[in-house]
Amino acid sequence: MGKIFEFLREYGLALLVGVVGLSCFGYGFWQAIAPPPVVVEISHDTDAESRVAKQLVVDVSGAVVNPGVYTLPEGSRVGEVLVAAGGLAASADHAWVSATLNLATPVRDGEKIYIPANQQVGESASQQDQQISASAGQKTAKVNINTASEAELDTLWGIGPSRATAIVAGRPYGTTDEIIAKAGIPQSVYDKIKDAISVY
Repeated sequence: MGKIFEFLREYGLALLVGVVGLSCFGYGFWQAIAPPPVVVEISHDTDAESRVAKQLVVDVSGAVVNPGVYTLPEGSRVGEVLVAAGGLAASADHAWVSATLNLATPVRDGEKIYIPANQQVGESASQQDQQISASAGQKTAKVNINTASEAELDTLWGIGPSRATAIVAGRPYGTTDEIIAKAGIPQSVYDKIKDAISVY
């Protein structure tokens, strides 16, 4: 027993240092081989939220085929809103639309678009307004490819019964040139009839 005490007295400090060093080495070795902690990040699909948010609501009333409230993508134009509402009704004042309404104007959320009928405009227009109406009336004598019957479409140059059926099947159209891709109308035929057709 005395030899043990004597040994510890002489070499105890060295043993303590060795034990501490071995412990540090073992801890460092474990840190090196231990797998890294898993960090889970929860992210929100902000793009999806923004896509849902980028909608606008427009009230369309008056002389249109289907008056009502429509939800459309942000950046939609007046012409696209009228197409969504089925186009102008037969009673619509086409001259007023041509002279007053800019179909390329972007619509705002909550906006109201009202299309007057012919009798609502009245007969008190000035001579200048009557001239505008006369010239605009000539422009509106077009075949609406979104609402025309197959018989009406058949009256167009180069459009026979089969092509008229294809045009009806491809509805609705946002622009007149969509009948090339959606109804298979040749470019040469479209070039002949593009000034005689409309989408609203």
